[in-house]
Amino acid sequence: MRIFDPHIHMTSRTTDDYEAMHAAGVRAVVEPAFWLGQPRTGVGSFLDYFDSLIGWEPFRAAQFGIRHHCTIALNPKEANDPRCAEVLQHLPRYLPKDGVVAVGEIGYDSMTPEEDEAFAAQLQLAIAHDLPALVHTPHRDKAAGVDRTLAVVKESGIAPERVVVDHLNEVTVRQVADSGCWMGFSIYPDTKMDERRMVAVLREFGTARLLVNSAADWGRSDPLKTRKTADAMLAAGFTAEDVDTVLWRNPVAFYGQSGKLEPADSEAPGADATYQGNSVLRGARAEV
Repeated sequence: MRIFDPHIHMTSRTTDDYEAMHAAGVRAVVEPAFWLGQPRTGVGSFLDYFDSLIGWEPFRAAQFGIRHHCTIALNPKEANDPRCAEVLQHLPRYLPKDGVVAVGEIGYDSMTPEEDEAFAAQLQLAIAHDLPALVHTPHRDKAAGVDRTLAVVKESGIAPERVVVDHLNEVTVRQVADSGCWMGFSIYPDTKMDERRMVAVLREFGTARLLVNSAADWGRSDPLKTRKTADAMLAAGFTAEDVDTVLWRNPVAFYGQSGKLEPADSEAPGADATYQGNSVLRGARAEV
């Protein structure tokens, strides 16, 4: 089984997670730029973070045989902080870089005027840089938030098939399915969706234009939820081809629109490999 997790925050995870993911079949990931929990206080911290998403984190993932891609954006929550607004001016420097396969996460957290402005501006950046867009939907008043999201997407002029509207549930999936955008689902231990509910959505809506991710951030989450969803699909009578469609071919198709996707298996760097003088290795590695 091969798995592509299309939305997972590996900056928040350990090397043990990378090892477990590889053992479970994960061979490629996309890590969206997001809020780190503690608010950033200036543009410089964003730029250091973006640099890590296109440099250190792909190196760290490759140590465990996983291909790492990312999306870059000013996230909705921090779009409300005037100290962070300048980040928008720096995004054109990052969006053309190798491994950046979409603009994201963009969209709404609290549906404020500041979020409106950042969302619209970054959809235009996606169009200008010929990239797909990864859209975050609010945790509160989600149905209204998805309606507002789809209205902004339509107004922007971006093709709906180049947009994934993420963090959906049973209440909001129909809106997005009818819009022509891709449907994204985050599978969590306690919140958002679980694998059983995801199977029910797949039975009703099928496997087309649908992405399943673990998100797996700094809160209670599980980077193996993609594999657990695959197992739940098989147990429910879906075929191995259905699983491959949802958990490999669909992410490849969506992010492949960037022209920069490299989903093939990575070969782990040699034991002496470093990134700018640093390595994730600690102690001697045993000879095989």
